[in-house]
Amino acid sequence: MPTLDNAYARVSDFEAMEAELKATRQYLHAHPELSFEEAETARYVAEKLEGWGYDVTRDVGGHGVVARLSAGKGSKGIAIRADMDALPIVEETGLAYASGTPGKMHACGHDGHTTVLLGTAEYLARTRHFNGTVTLIFQPAEEASKNSGAQAMIADGLFERFPFDAIFGLHNHPGAPEGTILLRSGPMMAASDTVAITIKGKGGHASRPHLTVDPVVVACNLVVSLQTIISRNLDPTQTAVITVGTIHAGDAVNVIPEYAKLALSVRSFEPGIRDLLQERITKLARSVAEGHNASIEIDYDRGNPVVVNSPDETDFARIVAAELVGEDKVATCPLIPGSEDFSHFLEHKPGSFLRLGNGMNSAILHSAKYDFADASLTVGAAMWARLAERYLQDDA
Repeated sequence: MPTLDNAYARVSDFEAMEAELKATRQYLHAHPELSFEEAETARYVAEKLEGWGYDVTRDVGGHGVVARLSAGKGSKGIAIRADMDALPIVEETGLAYASGTPGKMHACGHDGHTTVLLGTAEYLARTRHFNGTVTLIFQPAEEASKNSGAQAMIADGLFERFPFDAIFGLHNHPGAPEGTILLRSGPMMAASDTVAITIKGKGGHASRPHLTVDPVVVACNLVVSLQTIISRNLDPTQTAVITVGTIHAGDAVNVIPEYAKLALSVRSFEPGIRDLLQERITKLARSVAEGHNASIEIDYDRGNPVVVNSPDETDFARIVAAELVGEDKVATCPLIPGSEDFSHFLEHKPGSFLRLGNGMNSAILHSAKYDFADASLTVGAAMWARLAERYLQDDA
């Protein structure tokens, strides 16, 4: 590794802008916008970046904003991504800066992620202590279950229009102390698939079940049978989840309905296991229905793939994190069964997705009582700044 230069970004370099970062984050928190609706957030971000001298492109893949800044003569490039969208949740924090839009809330910390990257942007524009090109990606619609913002930006030519060598991103992590940085090489966050199953039976009167094919009975048998896939078809050393999130059937207590509908969430960390789950769920659902003389329709929708962090980029980020906050504040991230559309970027470019501690007493993500920890803003901004500087060194 090259000799460290004290001019690389430090957390103390961001202390002077701490109040500004906090104000920015709380402003964004009070003005949430849902996936595909981030027009004002994108405008706010773009105007700040333009004011700092970035080459800014708006409306990439919807409301996406891409900002680029070059220094020196280096040909190397790094990209850093933050997400901007909020969730359809009624906020229950009681904060002075709580959402001003009923039914919309930054319950996943994207207000914090955006603010962290804005802090990095201001610092890099002022110091320009790097040799190459920094690409900052402010992404819309991360929370979208289908055709998410990452996919939209890629389809809109992100990699071709704004070339770079590696990409990094982060997410806050409730349950870890503020300012800590968690990393994991290889699979880190799960693939997320959804399955819609419609069971067609034969309806009739509740008092004459022998004249019907009861889809409720079929559905109940299927729910129990599905749990055996994890316990009996999967290697016990592997991890996966099958959750039946909804069951809908019937409208009257004395009527056996024609249909029962189930919706499943399926999570996995390995491509082979992902394929196995699809095969077993499909086959088991058909066989259970057939065994009860019912018919079945299955719509299996593959969502975000697994977040797979590149070993070299993750090792590099771990070194930078240790330099920044000390070894004692850097940890290995556990496997996370949640999903992230950052995985789509990692299918095209090497990179790593980090987690930033949000406090031991933080409410869980997507909770109506959640709030991003402002104490982590300076650490996050300094991490990205130092990572960019170290990645784009003069002697790189």
